[in-house]
Amino acid sequence: MLPQVVQRCMEGDRKAQYELYQQYAKAMFNICVRMTNNIEEAEDLLQEAFIKAFANIQSYKGDATFGAWLKRIVVNQCINHLHKKKVQFDSLDDMYQEPATDTSEVDQEQYDIHRIREAIQLLPDGYRVVFSLYLLEGYDHVEIAEVLGISVSASKSQYSRAKTKLRQLLNL
Repeated sequence: MLPQVVQRCMEGDRKAQYELYQQYAKAMFNICVRMTNNIEEAEDLLQEAFIKAFANIQSYKGDATFGAWLKRIVVNQCINHLHKKKVQFDSLDDMYQEPATDTSEVDQEQYDIHRIREAIQLLPDGYRVVFSLYLLEGYDHVEIAEVLGISVSASKSQYSRAKTKLRQLLNL
């Protein structure tokens, strides 16, 4: 059984679309900002993603939550945008080595969230996208490789290098 507001959207109810927008816009906008590192682009991508979602809402079958379905559209919209901008993802298939286990895990509570966000924004685009997809959006490396059109080892390399760069930026 689909949620009532989704069912109303499928029937063309504009108020229901607005309700869904209000419910999910902030979280989806945050994804767009993390992926693009640009407020204006994130705003545009959010609008485009919602337009696409509402235009294709008939394809939502309720197999996953509406939020998960919408998040997939938002992430794909961002990835397509980044591909158009030709964000470079290092292809390091031959150079990838499994990172050594870090015994000095950072106590996340000692660092201000704002400082971490700023450091993430300073990451090179390819690093930031993989880092965001893996750590913040919950994608695994196989999924990241698939959506970005890179190898699994390149995804792992990008993530490892992003963590190293973040440690440098945070002076750890």
